[in-house]
Amino acid sequence: QVQLVESGGGLVQPGGSLRLSCAASGSIFGPSTMAWYRQAPGKQRELVASITSGGLTTYVDSVKGRFIISRDNTKKAVYLQMNSLKPEDTAVYYCNGYNKWGQGTQVTVSS
Repeated sequence: QVQLVESGGGLVQPGGSLRLSCAASGSIFGPSTMAWYRQAPGKQRELVASITSGGLTTYVDSVKGRFIISRDNTKKAVYLQMNSLKPEDTAVYYCNGYNKWGQGTQVTVSS
């Protein structure tokens, strides 16, 4: 049974930065494409960024140039560095991989 545990969310002022982490544990056989999604109140969950086992990345247009996704295969972890945060980035952020979802971590951008 694979489990994903996120950390790093919180309250930050506009223009600030946060770094989200997601650690995978359990019966894991080989690497998986990992991704971060987010869901704001009243909106559908959207893909924010993804990274393949080989390090190829994709981003939704709204975060390009501000967010960076990375991974450490030895630690079975994926990270999301979020810079120049905006109020519209406020959402619950979810880690996805190995066909599993994390529990989500709240990110609030507000002055």
